Order: sequence, then C-alpha cells, then structure tokens
Amino acid sequence: MSAYRKVTYPQRGEVYLTNFDPTLGVEIQKTRPALIVQHDIYNRYGSITIVAAITSKFEEPLYPTQVLIAAPEGGLKTDSVVLLRQIRSVDKQRLVRRLGSVKPETMQEVDRALLLSLGLAKV
Repeated sequence: MSAYRKVTYPQRGEVYLTNFDPTLGVEIQKTRPALIVQHDIYNRYGSITIVAAITSKFEEPLYPTQVLIAAPEGGLKTDSVVLLRQIRSVDKQRLVRRLGSVKPETMQEVDRALLLSLGLAKV
C-alpha cells in the first residue's frame, strides 16, 4: 500500500475560487479567488472554513492589511492582493475549485496582516 494519500479538504495557504454571493453592503462580491486562512484541523473535520478574499484591482502603496501575491503564485493569472479586512467564514460548498497554494513566506506576511486586522498586534 502506498504512503501517498490524497488530501480531500481545503488546506491553509491554498487558493480557491470561492462564491461569495449573496452579499450585503460593502461585503466582497461575486465568485473570486480566496485564501484559506483557517487551521487545517478545522478544515479537515468542519463543514466551514475561514477565507480571505483576493482581488486583482488594487492601488499601491498597499494597506498594512493587504498582502501582494505575484502571479502565478497561488494559481493566479494576474498580480493580486489578499484582503485581510475581508475575512469570512464560508461553507465548503462555496469553494468552487482549487487554484493553487501560496509560498510559506507569503503566509507569514498574511499572518502578520491578519494580526493587525483582528487587533492582535499594534499598527
């Protein structure tokens, strides 16, 4: 028997095309890439995950709660920004398909921006 086992749940650091609709107010809309930020133990056994929306429309300089992902990292077609002020719990049924994953260095930047967004670190 092979030691290889196919992972069948979203993992932290992966980018998924995610359906964010329906939305209210200024919540991020439409089907777009999103970064999985939830711990893998909850991704494996839970029916929801926590994601951060990604957009290809941004201006520089970036805010401290934004992290640049240079294409083709994460399976993205264009340079994009993770919006750590637009984090959301979503049912896994909203995950349309996996696009790729980001580098560990990118996730370290995401973690720092997430701490700022949640008020767990000083600006």
